[in-house]
Amino acid sequence: MLRYTFNRLASLIVSLAVASLAIFFVIEVVPGDPASYMLGMNAQPDTVAALRADLGLDQPRIERYLSWITGMLSGDFGTSYTYRTPVAQMVADRLWITVPLALYALALSLLIAFPAGIYAAARRGKPGDTMVMGATQLGVAVPNFWFAMFLVLIFAIRLRWFNAGGFAGWDKGLFAGLHSLTLPAIALALPQGAILARVMRSALIDVLGEDFVRTARAKGLSRRQALWRHALRNALIPVLTIVGMQVSFLIAGTIIIEQVFYLPGLGRLIFQSISARDLIVVESVIMLVVFAVIVINFLVDLAYAAVDPRLRSRT
Repeated sequence: MLRYTFNRLASLIVSLAVASLAIFFVIEVVPGDPASYMLGMNAQPDTVAALRADLGLDQPRIERYLSWITGMLSGDFGTSYTYRTPVAQMVADRLWITVPLALYALALSLLIAFPAGIYAAARRGKPGDTMVMGATQLGVAVPNFWFAMFLVLIFAIRLRWFNAGGFAGWDKGLFAGLHSLTLPAIALALPQGAILARVMRSALIDVLGEDFVRTARAKGLSRRQALWRHALRNALIPVLTIVGMQVSFLIAGTIIIEQVFYLPGLGRLIFQSISARDLIVVESVIMLVVFAVIVINFLVDLAYAAVDPRLRSRT
């Protein structure tokens, strides 16, 4: 297990290094100069040059990259070009919305997927299985922002159970904060829950056909007992991988969902920073998101190995 963990940790470090290079240089080649954008089209060249020097944009790109990456390693994400505020502070203020939203959506997707997938697998070929698969197909096909608009129409405009947008703030209490995040979390969770339910069903059906399950049935266990005692644990192996991948989709989905619901989280910060050509904010926030996704996948790999000892013996 120690060797397996070391190999995965080395892969994590290499992935972060490659991701940082890709993020920095891809964003840097995007047309448009931040200084010219901030000063306007009629700004004098010497004024633009002075602002570029003040922002550090006149330095070679490789020096700016090294300064940016070493700063991030020490917790200094730089200073926003537009707001002249430390990026770390801007990120910290918005993490309290994006992280709870992603975790809330993940919890809802698991609550949807596990019962639906197990129910469909236990009733393979029956009407219950057909209904679940039809619903999940709809969930996979419809984008989360369509779900968001539908939820706003029904629960905010028609029934008025929730607000159409905005965030009440955690200072108003846990219930008020979660109430504001409920519709966005459901919109994020429905497509991911549909995907996970289909994976859960397929994995369980495959495991139920294995020899060890048939042996358990031959020893007198019912189909339900064999499913819960033997099949479910083995079926969790591919499901864990999908759960890890879902985190990246949930974080990426917040960029659109936070715009729909006017939530001041990281997703909306990225959108606003792109519009304002605030490159340092875009680079730092995207790098932070990539870091979170890679670390979560690393933890999923460890959980994968804990569930399936065969992986540890191969490394």
